[in-house]
Amino acid sequence: MRSFSLLFPLLLLATHLALAGSSANASSAAPSLAPAPGARISDVTKTGYFTEPSIAVDPNNPQHVVVAYQVPTSVVWSQDGGRDWKKADGTASKEYKVSGDVSIAYDTKGSAILAYLAFDKLGTFNYWAHNATRNGLFVRRSLDGGKTWEAQERAVVSHPSDPGIPFEDKPYVFADLTHGAHAGNVYIGWTEFSLTKTIILFAHSSDGGASWAVPLEISTHEGLPRDDNGAVEGFTGAVAPDGTVYAAWADGNGIAFTSSHDGGESFAPSHSIISTAPLYFGVADTARCNGFPQMGVDARSGLLYLIWSDYRNGGVNVFASTSSNGGETWSDAVRVNSNPPHDGTDQFTQWLAVDPASGAANVIFYDRRNDAENKNATVTLARSTDGGKTFANYAWTTSGFAGKGDFIGDYIGIAANGDRVFGAWTEKPSKEKHKHKTVVRVGLADFSSPSK
Repeated sequence: MRSFSLLFPLLLLATHLALAGSSANASSAAPSLAPAPGARISDVTKTGYFTEPSIAVDPNNPQHVVVAYQVPTSVVWSQDGGRDWKKADGTASKEYKVSGDVSIAYDTKGSAILAYLAFDKLGTFNYWAHNATRNGLFVRRSLDGGKTWEAQERAVVSHPSDPGIPFEDKPYVFADLTHGAHAGNVYIGWTEFSLTKTIILFAHSSDGGASWAVPLEISTHEGLPRDDNGAVEGFTGAVAPDGTVYAAWADGNGIAFTSSHDGGESFAPSHSIISTAPLYFGVADTARCNGFPQMGVDARSGLLYLIWSDYRNGGVNVFASTSSNGGETWSDAVRVNSNPPHDGTDQFTQWLAVDPASGAANVIFYDRRNDAENKNATVTLARSTDGGKTFANYAWTTSGFAGKGDFIGDYIGIAANGDRVFGAWTEKPSKEKHKHKTVVRVGLADFSSPSK
């Protein structure tokens, strides 16, 4: 999650990977996917400088849905299951010039918790802590499910002076929705860039995000200080039915993992659990891409899911692995996208939501299987109802869009409850000729009725 890359177009001029082969050598397009049942798509922004949405569904009332996006930090909300959307006021930072890299979640009380970064000016490209200006990680709360937001910007960590200070990046917020000893806790994990290294930090709140404990470093192995490979980054977290907090992130050619059994007060030493191809890579016709992991847990059984994307098959594919013993062992990687391997097309920028009611694992990603030239992407929803052994793929959109070399974001979002699945993503409108002009869209899929 890198909101700052959006804000400075000159920084987006990255070298694109060449296509794995010419279209003459590419496999024929995969068969058309079945449409996502009950699919409905809404544009929640006009065309503008908008990317990297995060989406959440209220566990107490699944009709309440919120979507956060950038730039600046913005929220739209729905209280009729996503039929109508309204933009909230007062979500962007007033103390800093720029705010973004958003993440949003609901807690046990139905309050929406919005996490974001804020800063004045970026440091050196990719070496973000070099000449970094004042910045920090902040939280804002909505006590009515997303309609109105507190004026107070609550700091999780901040650096009020500059230069030569750390730079905070890519927060992910989630909550303990169990009925255990730490029910209601809110958690945030993120990457901190300094001049010499990257580390994963973690903070917890036991009062619904009103105040935050001093951040802990939870990365036993620290990463390099640059953002273009070798850093530890892409934090993801989940809470098991017994309240255990699980955390994972990208570390070199693998995924690191740790856990906490005391509500985030302390963590076991982190260690590598899954080997991958490098998780920072280029995708043709877009500014940049990564395969950082996402984690989820079946609230009924405690089955852990991890998904990521890498290019072990030449093209970029999405993969999943599961653990039934609290992360001690993990299954072999299962390919989430159903197109033929080695067909020369990319599936990328994935996100995961495990339905707390049904246990189904839902994955969203950009998908180029229908374009042998590997330029036009649609949005695919993959779904597993057998504990991650297999994934059925559905077309959430059918009209492809080309990135045209633009930045369409480092992540998209998905949420689910009661077999109703919500996705949020960025598209480059086909007729849009201006660089850095995008739109945020929200999709609904409904698996709740056998007839759908």
